[in-house]
Amino acid sequence: MLKDMFKKTYTRIDMRYRTSRPEDQPNIPEGLWRKCNKCGQPIYVEDVKNNFYVCPKCGGYFRVHARRRIEMVIDDGTFEEWDKEMEFSNPLDFPGYEKKVLAAREKTGLDEAIVIGKGRINGFPAVVGVCDARFIMSSMGHVVGEKITRAVERATSEKLPVIIFACSGGARMQEGLVSLMQMAKTSAALKRHQEAGQLYVSVLTDPTTGGVTASFAMLGDIILAEPKALIGFAGPRVIEQTIGQKLPEGFQRSEFLLEHGFVDKIVERHELKDTLAKILRFHQGVGRVSQEGEVKSAVKQAVSSPASSAAEEKSPWDTVLLSRRSDRPTALDYIEAIFDEFMELHGDRCFRDDGAVVGGIALFHGKPVTVIGQQKGRSTKDNIKRNFGMPSPEGYRKALRLMKEAEQFGRPVVCFVDTPGAFCGLEAEERGQGEAIARNLFEMSSLKVPVLSVVIGEGGSGGALAMAVANEVWMMENSVYSVLSPEGFASILWKDSKKAPEAARVMKMTAKDLKELDLIERIIPEREPVNLENLNSVAANMDIAMREFFSKYGAMSTGQVVSQRYERFRRM
Repeated sequence: MLKDMFKKTYTRIDMRYRTSRPEDQPNIPEGLWRKCNKCGQPIYVEDVKNNFYVCPKCGGYFRVHARRRIEMVIDDGTFEEWDKEMEFSNPLDFPGYEKKVLAAREKTGLDEAIVIGKGRINGFPAVVGVCDARFIMSSMGHVVGEKITRAVERATSEKLPVIIFACSGGARMQEGLVSLMQMAKTSAALKRHQEAGQLYVSVLTDPTTGGVTASFAMLGDIILAEPKALIGFAGPRVIEQTIGQKLPEGFQRSEFLLEHGFVDKIVERHELKDTLAKILRFHQGVGRVSQEGEVKSAVKQAVSSPASSAAEEKSPWDTVLLSRRSDRPTALDYIEAIFDEFMELHGDRCFRDDGAVVGGIALFHGKPVTVIGQQKGRSTKDNIKRNFGMPSPEGYRKALRLMKEAEQFGRPVVCFVDTPGAFCGLEAEERGQGEAIARNLFEMSSLKVPVLSVVIGEGGSGGALAMAVANEVWMMENSVYSVLSPEGFASILWKDSKKAPEAARVMKMTAKDLKELDLIERIIPEREPVNLENLNSVAANMDIAMREFFSKYGAMSTGQVVSQRYERFRRM
């Protein structure tokens, strides 16, 4: 009621303000209302605070001071600030620099442009750094670089994850090359942190530009961003002046970076704390897979069940058609049925986010795993978005990025293979399709964590193999895996694509054929062709088999895991 009264009062005041003389204009209580700098509408300050400093009318994000950010993200009473005061110097004797820093200190109450410390997020410990744009636009001078570097080094020593909220205008011009060197220094510290197997999460806020984007801000194992944040190396004004062109709407915003593969996820501010806590939990190694002895008898019963009688009557071509059915579950369907709390991560960090490949982190009976899948669409619109399950180079590069991240944190990898083949368009060739597939084969061969690949539909050529260099390869009973499609095979060898059914027979591409050839390890039975209605029973069988897989390979040393995978392909 009180809030409504204030709103009505403000409306009357605002109308009188527009029509009255300056000397007659009333005084509005300071701090009670303010004008949104996004939509221009009057907003009640208390509403903004309760809405995580987001305009309740237009959804525009206000910049958040470092202390406020800490209050919103860190559990009450757990934040311990590090290096609160550090010695300042003027390395270039730049005129007026000391006065500028003193003025920023008086204005903000901060010693420098970043607050660093240790705290807990929903109970999970982390080292946290928060940039504050009020302090010389949070530009990175030698003190900021030193505070970040010390914090990362200490986090590495104490085996703690690091989270940095980036917000900056870039390098601090008053410090010249000294400022530039902070880019290299912070990056080097983060490299050691990564080599120690520790997590770094970068959160990009508005604005994140200049040398900060060319160093610590873009080096996160996981990179999150707030909606519509300005993120870029060169600022929009500089780019427009350089190229003499008007930039498109949304250029260099968070959504632009997500589409172009540089950000894992855009997170609304009210969800940020829980999202960070979830990421920290994924990297805590919570839980474990059931003991091997508890699983074996159940696995034997589940995966050794005889195939349906209808399966014995199917021709290889029938199996091909079944593998392509539009009602077969997709990779995301299997991920949802088998794993818990899947968090999808996006982008190859090079060019684009490919919808034909999905991937991220999930829990399997409490154990963090990296899950990646080739994803087909269910509708025409979705298939266009997913490119009919045919990955481009950036899809394979995204998959490899996630696999290398899994290796860093000791997470096993599960891949779901379902593609007619790698995309063979002009753009794919321009961006290096062959190199991207070759690089996956090269790197997957020596991944230091167990890798399981499951062919759930079509396994087409090198496009499938690029996600199937695994310790074991399984196939759904009605899936296929081959060097080429039967149509392509028939066209090349017999100059007649209509002979595809005959090609399917001679190609030995069904699960039964490939198991007999000792090219796969396991067939997951389908008593009837799998679809969304019976997926849960199939997923239950797969779940049991996966527990056996994780128990078996979890008991091996890193060297044994890598050697087993090498020998698997060596004998072929």
